[in-house]
Amino acid sequence: MIRKTLFATGLLSATLLASTACSAQPAAAGKPFKETVVADFDSPWAMTVLPTGGALITEKDGRMVFLMIGSGTAKDSVVATMPVAGIPKIDSAGQGALMDVVLAPDYARNHLVYFSGSVAGEGGKGVVLWRGKLFLDAPTPRLEGVEELFRARPFVEGNGHYSGRIAFSPDGKYLFFTNGERQKFTPAQDPKVTLGKVLRLTLDGKPAPGNPLVAKGFAPEIWSYGHRNLLGIAFDAQGNLWEQEMGPKGGDEVNLIKPGLNYGWPNASNGSNYDGSDIPDHKPGDGYEPPKVFWNPVISPGGLMIYSGSMFPQWKGDAFIGGLSSKSLVRVDLNGTNAAKGDQWDMGARIRDVEQGPDGAIWVLEDGGDSQGRLIKLTAK
Repeated sequence: MIRKTLFATGLLSATLLASTACSAQPAAAGKPFKETVVADFDSPWAMTVLPTGGALITEKDGRMVFLMIGSGTAKDSVVATMPVAGIPKIDSAGQGALMDVVLAPDYARNHLVYFSGSVAGEGGKGVVLWRGKLFLDAPTPRLEGVEELFRARPFVEGNGHYSGRIAFSPDGKYLFFTNGERQKFTPAQDPKVTLGKVLRLTLDGKPAPGNPLVAKGFAPEIWSYGHRNLLGIAFDAQGNLWEQEMGPKGGDEVNLIKPGLNYGWPNASNGSNYDGSDIPDHKPGDGYEPPKVFWNPVISPGGLMIYSGSMFPQWKGDAFIGGLSSKSLVRVDLNGTNAAKGDQWDMGARIRDVEQGPDGAIWVLEDGGDSQGRLIKLTAK
């Protein structure tokens, strides 16, 4: 990879990625898509596509990057990346990171961006949700007026299972936010804490009115509970809320999230503890909502996307999951409120996130680990 400093005529200073950037790769045997490398990042975590066709990318160590893609005859042949200023301090130890980034439902009007990350504070560490206004019309892209909307309760010691994924309800009125159980197991069943839960908030980060478990003494933000490490959440076109989470030793899950239900962790799982001790499997009548799909051996699911584009019409309405330890892109057939395993393509690298581009292409983001992670655009053959 050759990196050159570019001072663009439009006041934007940038890093131009040349040479191997945007190089098309031949479709591998068994893959029904062509792979085009768009850019490299340092341990990227999540992305969101901008209406202009560019994107915002988060990186593990606390940076957010604005990706600007060329247009016209040079479309996808020139890429500039610029750091976005205004990001709060992140604690990136272990599984900590600057995590999800999602545009507000009415971004075209207000240019608000929601994002999450792990921080240190009283009691230990936890995941936090922020919001800021994005400006791209200056030498330095930036978020202004950044405000903290919500932080997980309680902060605890340790560096794992933050989760921090964001999804907006189809009507744009509510925000769903995932809080992992921080490798502490029992908080997932504790009604008073937000750890191990799917939360439903207002757009200002307050408990949403009408949450289902308040009358039973639960924290007012809680929508569902009994979760482990929730690294993907998305609505389908019918308004169903889907979530995927990492199991322990086995038992990675895709769940259909319904209000007020208990999804079982750590009392029920289709996996086992890492020390080999058994966890009761999900079974009818146990009081826990079972997953719609689970994996043994694991795929180590990263980000989740529900496909709605036209470039791959055969997959419209299906879920796509990035596979970390499995180094794969995973497709799940969604049919109403049912789900079944579809394809699993070997990508040769840990896939941290998957997103849909404005033209219906599928974008996958490599985890990178201790090295650079590529953004790859998948298009029809």
